[in-house]
Amino acid sequence: MSHNRKRVVVMGASHKPERYSNQAIRLLQEHGHEVIPVHPRLDEVEGLQVVHALSKIAGAVDTLTLYIGPERSSAIAEAIVQLRPGRVIFNPGSESPELEARLDQAGIAHEQACTLVLLRTGQF
Repeated sequence: MSHNRKRVVVMGASHKPERYSNQAIRLLQEHGHEVIPVHPRLDEVEGLQVVHALSKIAGAVDTLTLYIGPERSSAIAEAIVQLRPGRVIFNPGSESPELEARLDQAGIAHEQACTLVLLRTGQF
C-alpha cells in the first residue's frame, strides 16, 4: 500500500489493543512499514518479535516513535542518540524537554505529534 516503506521503532510497545502504542503498531503494519516493537519484558506484540532494548537494534531506523513518559525516556537518551533514528516522534504524554535538547545537540530531528494522526492523514 505504501510506496515509501519505513523502518519504525515503537518504544513502549503494548500487547493491549486499547493502548495507543498497540494501535500504532497495527496501523504502521497496515501502511506497509517494518515495525520493531521495544519493551523490556514482552516477547511478542501483534505477531512481531519484541526487542528488549534499543541497543539490540542493528541497522538504520527511519523513525523512533515514543510511547513512554519523560522519566523513562531520559534514562535511555544515550541509547536513542546511539540508534541515530532519522527522526523521533514524541506522542502525547511523552514530551521531554530534556530529551529534546539532547536530540538537538546530536542533530536528530524530532517532533511532537501523534503517530496515529500522521498515518491517517498521510503525513507520516
